Parts: sequence; structure tokens; C-alpha cells
Amino acid sequence: MNTFSQKIPIAKQEAIKKFILQNFQAIVHPKQYTFWEIKNKDFVVTFYNSGKFVIQGKNIDILLDVLSSKFHEFSEQEIVNGKHNTMATPLTVHSSPLTYIGTDESGKGDFFGPLVIAGVLIDEKNRPIFKDLGIKDSKMLKDENILKMAKQIQKNAVFSTVVISNAKYNELYKEFKNLNKLLAWGHARVIENILEKRPCEYALSDKFGDESLIKNALMKKGKVITLEQRVRAESDIAVAAASVLARATFVEKMQSMEKFYGIKFPKGASEKVKDSAKEFSRKYGRDRLKEVCKIHFKTYKEL
Repeated sequence: MNTFSQKIPIAKQEAIKKFILQNFQAIVHPKQYTFWEIKNKDFVVTFYNSGKFVIQGKNIDILLDVLSSKFHEFSEQEIVNGKHNTMATPLTVHSSPLTYIGTDESGKGDFFGPLVIAGVLIDEKNRPIFKDLGIKDSKMLKDENILKMAKQIQKNAVFSTVVISNAKYNELYKEFKNLNKLLAWGHARVIENILEKRPCEYALSDKFGDESLIKNALMKKGKVITLEQRVRAESDIAVAAASVLARATFVEKMQSMEKFYGIKFPKGASEKVKDSAKEFSRKYGRDRLKEVCKIHFKTYKEL
């Protein structure tokens, strides 16, 4: 099940309903707390009284492709929770040929290994290529497929990867004292790096904390970009590509660490991880453990 959700001005609800019914075989159903719900064999579209517009289904790209041609009529600047929402093209994130950046990270839940943040720029040329490759959230893919896909992403897109080694990670965490602030710093860096290579007006990331964190971390070029942070943003092709690139880089760095130290470093934070940490400490000394792990983890304190 794929989901698209966006705040839309209530005044647009009737126009959207008519447009969908004119372009698809669908039935309107009454539903509590909504203006309407429209059902089709491929999707269910719901417009809530609050202005929240939701599309769900196994194949929602077809509808999003059609809606993208009308987005300028269906969205506008509005006040949301007391703040200006200035997202210029919200209905085009999943399906339009417009250029935008997706960002994601890998390694934040792994005791061993670096934190990797990646950004990928999607446009009308590489979008169909990535769809054909079957790119999706890296958590749904095997490492061997991720490594192959990453090469194609690097070949067909403007991208940026920021690798924060364990030594640097521990140093930065001590400075930021908060993982979300550290993540925001990394996401902002990859956005800025991509903007140095190619202009872009929109970026999308997974929502991991207060939305102001990434915005505040952006510098001169990034300050003018429209930034959206969405829960489960990995369903978007750009963020999915970034997640694949980040995970591939993380896997490669872990392999390099294992080769250098001659020790197997399991992913995650399981009992096997503790066993490897003890082996490392016996071989290299406890003080050097910070070279290969994140010392703010509960696992480190237990060890």
C-alpha cells in the first residue's frame, strides 16, 4: 500500500473531485469527517474536512501523474498550524518531471559503522530509469541489490554522500548532544553539495525531528529552497534512491572496517554486536572501541 498525503486549500476540493471523476472510472462514497471519498480499482482518494488530501493504493502513480498537470490549480500558499506553508509544487513530488532532491540516511541505528547521509537529484531523465531498476526503500532490499543499484544511481544522477566516521560521529555528537541535530546537519550538507552542482528549488526528506532543524542548518544556497519533511518519505523515488545510496555506502564502509581490523562487525545492536565489541577490545584495547562504534549507544555503556 502506497500513500500520498498533502494539505490542500478546502476551496479546491470540488475542483479536484470533478477532475478525478472526469479522468477515472470511480465512485464517490460518503464518509464521516470528509468532504468525500473516491474509490477506484487502483486507489482511494479522501479529502478530509481539515483540508488533508490523501491518496492510498497499490498503484497511485497513475493518478499522481494526471494530477501533476493540474497542481498549480490545486495548491497555493496557506497558513498551517500558524505557520506559512510555502511548498510550491506538493502534488508533483511523486510523479512530475520537475527536478527535486531526496535525502535519507543509513547507520543511525547501527552500533558499529559510520553515519551516512545521501542526497539524490531526480529529474525527467533519471526518474523512469530508477523506476525500471525497482529502486525503493533500502530496508526492503538485499545488500547485493543495493550495491548494484547504487552504481546506477551514481551514473544517472547528481548526488552527494556525506560519511561521518565513528571517530567524527562521536566528536560531533558530543558537540550537538542530539542525534536529530546531527542528522539535520548531514541532510543540510548533502542538499548544499547538490545545489553547488545544479540549481534546484525543492527538497524532500524523511521527517525525523522538528522541521526547523534542517532549515536552520542550511546555508546560503539552501536557504532559498522549499524543503518538505514527510513521515515515511522513503515511498518517494528520490528519497528511496537516497536511502539506497546511503545504505550502499554504509555497507561498503563496514566491509572496509572488517578488512582493516580483521573482525566481523554485525549490523544493528544485538548480542552478536556485543560479542564483536568484546573481541575488538581484547585485540585492540577498550579505548580504541570508539574508532568503530557510536559511544552514546546503550550498548557501549553496557559493555
